[in-house]
Amino acid sequence: MRLIHLFVIGVLLAAAAYVYQIKFDATLQAERLAKLRNDIRRERDAIATLRAEWAKLSNPGRIQGLAQRHLALQPLDVTQIDTLENLPARAPQTILPDIEDPIAAIIENEPDLPTGSASPAAGGMR
Repeated sequence: MRLIHLFVIGVLLAAAAYVYQIKFDATLQAERLAKLRNDIRRERDAIATLRAEWAKLSNPGRIQGLAQRHLALQPLDVTQIDTLENLPARAPQTILPDIEDPIAAIIENEPDLPTGSASPAAGGMR
């Protein structure tokens, strides 16, 4: 009988230790979960702050004011707008074989290629 009592007491102690271990692990997991929720809340607040700052910085009125203060822009003139039909034709492909820099060869061989920009003699921009 004593042997059975000692065995039952040992099983009860082992069960108590096991329950204590489970409780300790559950407490650790609950603390970890609380920390993660706090981190998530802090990150969401940071995202909301950054979105608000982005909305403020990308406000068209603010950008317009900065452009007027810091850039020397002028209004678009009607004569600056043109159609695709009035663009100059594409320059012929004159890539010479066995040359290290084919773009430099084109520039050296044909310096008067049309660039698509208005010439100074044309009276300003088109």
